[in-house]
Amino acid sequence: MFGYRVPAPDQAMLISGGKRGLAGAPFRVVTGHGTFVLPVFRKVRFLTLAMCEAEVAETCVTKQGIALTVRAVIAFKVGNDSESIVNAGQRFLSDQEQMSVLTGRIFAGHLRAIIGSMTVEEIVTERQKLATEVLDTSKAEMAKIGLSVDSLQIQSIDDGDTGYIVAMSAPHRAAIQRQAQIAQAQAAQAAAEAEQQSARQQAEYARQTAVVKAQYSAEVDQAQAQAAQAGPLAQAHAQREVLAAQTELAQRAAELRQQQLVAEIVKPAEAEAERIRVVALAEAERMKIQAEAAASHGRVALDRMLIDQLPQIVKEAAGGLAGANVNVLNGTDGLGEIAAGLVSQGLTILDSVRRGLGTQQGHADQNGERASLEPGQ
Repeated sequence: MFGYRVPAPDQAMLISGGKRGLAGAPFRVVTGHGTFVLPVFRKVRFLTLAMCEAEVAETCVTKQGIALTVRAVIAFKVGNDSESIVNAGQRFLSDQEQMSVLTGRIFAGHLRAIIGSMTVEEIVTERQKLATEVLDTSKAEMAKIGLSVDSLQIQSIDDGDTGYIVAMSAPHRAAIQRQAQIAQAQAAQAAAEAEQQSARQQAEYARQTAVVKAQYSAEVDQAQAQAAQAGPLAQAHAQREVLAAQTELAQRAAELRQQQLVAEIVKPAEAEAERIRVVALAEAERMKIQAEAAASHGRVALDRMLIDQLPQIVKEAAGGLAGANVNVLNGTDGLGEIAAGLVSQGLTILDSVRRGLGTQQGHADQNGERASLEPGQ
């Protein structure tokens, strides 16, 4: 926008031509935001707030009168507060590169003053102490011109051709060399001891290896001898086990064959014998039943036949009587007695025949029982 100005993050905008700034400064300070600036009536300038660097290479004389060339680097910048910006703007706004030149001169002066109160040994061995004293003495002067120092680094200290620093370091170098030689000798001794220890370990290892090999060889020989001795015993034991196994196998085969014979011959023979016995018993029982039935049928038939023939017998007896000279004394009763006598004789004859047939039937039953027992035997 026309008339609106904004400073960069590392800049301070200084506006002149209007009302005065802080503490009667001839300009207003604006940082971190923008503002309207009337053209022609206002003038805007920018002061850097970035980090700056100044180098110092100064020849200083020590307390001992020895000249030393000291090189240092100073890191500084304009302070962040408005007072420091105003002080730095009034001094360096037109030529901001003069900040590094002036800072180098200020530190060079303080460096000469502080080194003049110190010895070379102190300067060399206490370089940080020197930098701290220079910073402390320059802070107030730098603040007056609106600058603040962030750090001071002493890069080098050189005594030129005098060789003082070298001579000063000679005892230390000698001590260091002695220490290095001692350390080297100790290292060599340690190396020799380590080598000797290694040689002893190797010899011990070789000895133990030889012992182990000898023990191993002896154990191998012993094992081979035991194996040679155990060979025939093992073979005999193996043969014995084979024979035992064969014997057991033969026994099992015999048992199996016996079971087969029992199953194939004995069991069928026993079954056949049992069948014949059962058939014989059944046949004998059948014949007995038939004989009993025949006997019973014969008696019944005989009785029936005799009964049927009884009238004929009586008739024949009566016929015989008809030709005989028989006198009946008591009439009808006498004739009845004669008829009763004939019938009684017929019954007597029938009983005799029946007893005779019964005897013959008994003999026939005994013969039938013998016949029924012979097949079972």
